[in-house]
Formats: sequence, C-alpha cells, structure tokens
Amino acid sequence: MNNPLIYSTTPRNGNPETQRWQALDAAHHLHPFSDAASLNAKGSRVITKGDGVYLYDSEGHKIFDAMSGLWCVNVGYGRKELADAAYQQMMELPFYNTFFKTTHPPVVELSELVTKVAPQGFNHIFYTNSGSEGNDTVIRMVRHYWACLGQPKKKVIISRTNAYHGSTIGGASLSGMNYMHEQGDLPIPGIAHIEQPYWYANGGELSPEEYGIKAARALENKILELGVENVAAFIGEPVQGAGGIIIPPTTYWPEIQRICGHYGILLIADEVICGFGRTGEWFGSDYYGIKPHLMTIAKGLSSGYMPIGGVLVHDSIAEVLMEAGDFNHGFTYSGHPVACAVAAANIRLLQRERIIEKMKSDVMPYAHQRWHDAFDDHPLVDDVRCLGYFFAVTLVEEKASRKRFAHGDALALQCRDVCFKNNLIMRATNDSMISAPPLIMTRKQVDEFVDLARRCIDEFQEQLARR
Repeated sequence: MNNPLIYSTTPRNGNPETQRWQALDAAHHLHPFSDAASLNAKGSRVITKGDGVYLYDSEGHKIFDAMSGLWCVNVGYGRKELADAAYQQMMELPFYNTFFKTTHPPVVELSELVTKVAPQGFNHIFYTNSGSEGNDTVIRMVRHYWACLGQPKKKVIISRTNAYHGSTIGGASLSGMNYMHEQGDLPIPGIAHIEQPYWYANGGELSPEEYGIKAARALENKILELGVENVAAFIGEPVQGAGGIIIPPTTYWPEIQRICGHYGILLIADEVICGFGRTGEWFGSDYYGIKPHLMTIAKGLSSGYMPIGGVLVHDSIAEVLMEAGDFNHGFTYSGHPVACAVAAANIRLLQRERIIEKMKSDVMPYAHQRWHDAFDDHPLVDDVRCLGYFFAVTLVEEKASRKRFAHGDALALQCRDVCFKNNLIMRATNDSMISAPPLIMTRKQVDEFVDLARRCIDEFQEQLARR
C-alpha cells in the first residue's frame, strides 16, 4: 500500500538517550501488568511528546494513539488550557485536603460542573484519585448504606466474568478476571460473578435479543442463590472496556434494571471508561437509559491530564449517608485542588467546543461506516463492532461457524506487536483487537486510523499464512 499516512518502521534504539532511559527504566521501574524480565530484555518504548491524536517516541517516530493513552485522553494531547489551569492553581493553592470541615473553590466548582452533566438525581460526588479507588469506595459505601438502613447482612456485590473494575484489592475482586484473582488470594469475601453479556461467544443459536434477556437473568438466578437478604448491589460497565469491548445486546440493560428494581438491590454503573463522551453521550448510562444509584468516574474526567476519580451518588443514597454521621473513608488527595481545576477546565473544554456533540453527529457515524467497510469482509476477523469511539474485531479461524482460535489470546498479542511496529497503538484483549481513540478525531484522521488498522491486520494475516 503506497500511503503517505503509514509511518516509518525503521529500526529503533538508534538514539543513545533512548538506550540510557531504557537502562534506567529496567534498573528501577516496575511496570504495571508487565512481565519485567521480557520487557527489560527488549527495552521499553520511550514516549516523549503528545500532540492531538499522536504520540512521539524518543526515536522520533510519529505514533497514532488509538487507545487515548489508557482510555482517557478524550480531548487529545497538548491542550494548553488544561496545562494553564494546572499552573494557575499550583501558584494559588497547590494542595489542601478536604478533611476536617474544610473545602476549597476548585473542588466546589468541579462538583457543580460534574453534577450538571450527570444524569438527573446525581447531585453529590465523593472524590478519589482513580477508578480503582472509586470502586473500592463503592464497596464500602454500599455496605455502609445498607447498615445505616438496619440491614448489615446485605454485603454481597455481584459483578461479571471478564469485567474490569480496577486492580486494588477491592477493585480486582470486583473484576472478573481469573489471572488477576490468582495473585493475592482474590476475590475477597462478599463478591460474586455472573456471565458477561457476550453474544458472540455465549449466545449459541439464540438471537442477540434473546441472549440479552438470558444473560441478564443470570443476575436474578444469582440473587436467588445467594438470598436477596444478603445481596447489596450489582455493578457493571455499560460497555465492558478492558474485557474486550463487549457491547451488550439491546435487551440486556433494561432487564438488569428491572431485576435490580424488583429485588431492591442497588445498581452501580462503572463509568470509568464510558464516561465523559466515549459512547457519544456524556455517560454510558445516558446511552442505555440506565438509572443507577452510584456511578464510578475517572479517566475522561480530566482527560488523563491529572489523576482524579470519584463516585457520583444519587440523591436517594446520599440522603441516607448524610444522616448517618461520619463516613470513615477518604484519601489525602480526595478532591486535590490542582486535579479539580484541570478536570473543571476539561469539562468546560468539552462543552465549549461541543466535542461530544460534533463527534456524535458527524465524525462518529463516518468512523463506524469506515470500520465496517474495512473489516466486515476480512477473512481473519469477525464480530466487527463499534459503539461511540469503541472499535473492536475478534480474530477467528472460521467466520461462518464463529470458530475462534484455540490460542487466540496469544495470536492477538502478536497482532498487537505488528500494530506497534507500524506505529499504531491498539490493544489485544483475549482474542480481540480493540481501540478507543481520542474524541477529537477528524474525518481525515479516521481514514488514517482505519487504513492503518487494516494494513496491520493484513500484515498479521500474512505472517500466519507463512507459518
């Protein structure tokens, strides 16, 4: 393909500074979710700059960041407004805590902004530093809520297999990933899991709509198995992100909502990835019409420019908590003034430039069409899916029978490496290749992204054929 948008694939590590940084990284830095031995043997890629949807490494390669950092850089890199907000706040008040009957203007102003864009009834927010801490907070808040109502036995929170809710002890327990549970004797007591709503893998001969009802009723079965008197809440991402961009059938969330209401348990929407525009709406709950009691937020709250997260609390829950005395939970940096100032500037930027609205009405439909045109007929992939700025394909051995590779997860990692070699950041999850680009993509950048993704999967297909 003679395409000027395809970036250089010249050898790396020609810059002495790269080698120095790699050596220091290997000597001192333990990376998250990484095999340190193999990473250090090869050397980390050193990212030095970001601009819009692009990154640049220490070797001067221009990289299309089709993962928005880690699902978070919604407004793109290099936003001077956000850097200015951080600088101004640091000069005014770089830190003060929100303990001991104290507040400060940035946390107050951010709280108002967030609750104005949140679904109706969400007028309170508890701040954390990340989504993981947010979901740990959810565990404590839910159990405290039921204890305040005189039902302390209601402790169990039901999640889903292959869900991701963070990597702290509580967050990793809520997550439904066995490889995480194997380390650290997880999950902790009081966490249960049900089937994820993944029609392509689990639907069999059912239509997606029929399967959505079946998958949702796994929640009802689990509630009855555990005893409704013991079940506190159900938690789910509107779209499962790190689990492989699992888009539930249209019938799934209405039935989940009905079941939670029927049995009187709390519904928690983990909006860490879906929130702040990723689905084409401010929140995934808006997209699906979910009416949760609690919403975990992070990532897009500041577009990743500062670490900040939180839990949005519906008035019906907040009223109980606020009448119950101290909630003995919090963090030194809960509502950090600099993080709050940057998050507020980020929300104002989303509003002022109408980024979510423009994405939804113009570029997003074009991107969806391009994605399907590129991959619907590709012999190596099936389950071509997109929603908002989520894009994914599943690597398959045979499309007609939905037959997947026996070692699809390993193949997907190899395909990811092909993407990296061609300066495209996509992610491999199980046997899927997934992407979540910044919300600011232009149509020209959509073409660039899709053409590059297609080229990389073509190249990987050629590698498989040679084997």
